[in-house]
Amino acid sequence: MTRVPPSLLRHRIGVEPYLGDGAYGPTYGPLVEHPALVGEAVRLARAPDGREVTSTAQIIAAPGMACPPGSRVTLPGGRITTAISTASHTAPGLPVPASTEVVCE
Repeated sequence: MTRVPPSLLRHRIGVEPYLGDGAYGPTYGPLVEHPALVGEAVRLARAPDGREVTSTAQIIAAPGMACPPGSRVTLPGGRITTAISTASHTAPGLPVPASTEVVCE
């Protein structure tokens, strides 16, 4: 299986993975930077709990990127958003690159 070619991942994003809710609200892991391809377009998306929400950014990154729903994501322009959903794309045996897709608020 091939991976998304690094030459296509032209942006840098920061991800603080969501760890859960604590006594003082949501808790996050340390900020980790990743190369990614970011598209900022308004689209309708479905959250894991079934709500329909508006997505303003879609991210394609290398497979295995840790970004569970609820994670804080810093986009290339500095805007901080929240991950709505994350999907791993693989196609074993096909000439399609593996990647991680993140849809953000």
